[in-house]
Amino acid sequence: MHIHILGICGTFMGSLAVLAKELGHHVTGSDANVYPPMSTQLQAQGIELTQGYDPSQLDPAPDVVVIGNALSRGNPAVEYVLNKGLPYVSGPQWLADHVLQGRWVLAVAGTHGKTTTSSMLAWVLEHAGMAPGFLIGGVPQNFAVSARLGDTPFFVVEADEYDSAFFDKRSKFVHYRPRTAILNNLEFDHADIFPDLPAIERQFHHLVRTIPSEGLVIHPTTEPALQRVIEMGCWTPVQTTGEGGQWQARLLSEDGSRFEVLFDGVMQGTVEWDMTGQHNVANALATLAAARHVGVVPNLAIDGLSAFKSVKRRMEKVAEVHGITIYDDFAHHPTAIATTLDGLRKRIGDAPLIAVIEPRSNSMKLGAHRDGLPQSVAQADHVVWYAPANLGWDLAATVASSPVPTKVCDSLEAIIAEVKAQVKPGAHVVIMSNGGFGGLHGKLADALQ
Repeated sequence: MHIHILGICGTFMGSLAVLAKELGHHVTGSDANVYPPMSTQLQAQGIELTQGYDPSQLDPAPDVVVIGNALSRGNPAVEYVLNKGLPYVSGPQWLADHVLQGRWVLAVAGTHGKTTTSSMLAWVLEHAGMAPGFLIGGVPQNFAVSARLGDTPFFVVEADEYDSAFFDKRSKFVHYRPRTAILNNLEFDHADIFPDLPAIERQFHHLVRTIPSEGLVIHPTTEPALQRVIEMGCWTPVQTTGEGGQWQARLLSEDGSRFEVLFDGVMQGTVEWDMTGQHNVANALATLAAARHVGVVPNLAIDGLSAFKSVKRRMEKVAEVHGITIYDDFAHHPTAIATTLDGLRKRIGDAPLIAVIEPRSNSMKLGAHRDGLPQSVAQADHVVWYAPANLGWDLAATVASSPVPTKVCDSLEAIIAEVKAQVKPGAHVVIMSNGGFGGLHGKLADALQ
């Protein structure tokens, strides 16, 4: 079967392409922006990519067109599909019909930490010999691919609340029908499709409605929005994590790189790993609960976590030049920026920390999170903000109240000049964006040489 994927370089759609190829289909795809890590992964899999959405790519007609949620009416390829009456489907629907049917699905949902937690969970199951299939919105370094079918009943999926397609406005995750569901946290995000937090809570409630009564819902005790979701109706056993929950962590190091795990007050073991930050400790507890639900005993799961390598673009160390360390991070929401910087600060102590941030997500462009930005960078020593011409609101005025020295730049060259002026050996530079940031990481490393 020939499957053509519109929007193939998105993290979800790229992973879907890998699974379709593994099922033996002929897979092609196109996207407006073809950039790593997804483009390189797809090319390595022998999947043919086209830049842009010219309708000619759909002639001869594929058997089915999978349409990504970034595409809308007016897109030339979409209009061609509709006018010619070609069969089309959303990515989540295709995944549900062709991959998830009849499997034990473990879904990881929440505003933050989905990619990291689903990577942890897939790795812990792998470490325990359960060889799961998975689809993750990033590239876990333990596997070096973002998706695989697996030939066991178990399948781990990163379960996103973003909508499925222009013709299906339900959240992606309502298609997945998980038996084990992690609800990591819940804040307002995706301002381009949700008017407010209650609208997102309603979608999470729809997810909870699909979880069987013999399944398991895992959530932290510290999230009021998730508590409201559960109170809307839950027909499934629940396990809680964090303060006052059934699964708890006792930190042995401030940066979260060593901690003891307790379940129902009983010590289960000690995690020692390369990760930092309170958020990753929380991700680990949820992972342990989910793994136990499918039969992985906690001490074996803890052993797996200790061998976990992070996900590409999640505090990934990309260069070290003359004693200056450069990291690539995906953080694009004030909470994620704050927790990531806090984890690094606790690891590096008093060493100089420079954050370079691109407010690139749709919610950021709409200004939905701008009030949280000035305080989110409190752990940095110096912050360089990127304000592209099309941002649509005054970034400089917003971050003027930041407690940290800041500089707003309108070009990559200006960012590089500012970082060069500020850094000295021993400094740590974190580049934060949910896009390719024009290859800034490599350009900065070259400039520091």
